[in-house]
Amino acid sequence: MKKLFLIVPAFFAVMVLKAQTVTTAQAQQNDITKFVEFKELDHDFGKIPFGKPAEFDLELKNISKDSLKIENVQVGCGCTTPKWSAGPYAAGEAFKIGIGFNGATDGEFHKVVTVFFSGGISQVIKFHGQTYKTPDNAAPGNSAIEKMKSGSNK
Repeated sequence: MKKLFLIVPAFFAVMVLKAQTVTTAQAQQNDITKFVEFKELDHDFGKIPFGKPAEFDLELKNISKDSLKIENVQVGCGCTTPKWSAGPYAAGEAFKIGIGFNGATDGEFHKVVTVFFSGGISQVIKFHGQTYKTPDNAAPGNSAIEKMKSGSNK
């Protein structure tokens, strides 16, 4: 019975260590920086009007020796819309993914988009900014201007 208490934990320890080795090897093999070059990984929209859609083009380049396909572009919420083509993209070819944001988040926002490529590689892209609300009546009425427009000199 004592041997069983020693063997079972030792077995699980070996399995955990083996799983860590495989995961590390896979991570090295699927290093995104060996396949795709991103112009930016965190886009700043700056200040945009509340409720007004904004877009930016995520620029990428295939830096591998093989063709590359986009399998999916997954957004973090319904306020973000990607526009993309699966490819394939040849070695050395530059391409874009359009990222649209509806601007319906009040105030500061931080969003993510995950791009999945063939070969099991992926990259998280972030974008952020701040929306502002414009007043309903942006400028107060000026009665003196109205008098000037009507041509009266009272």
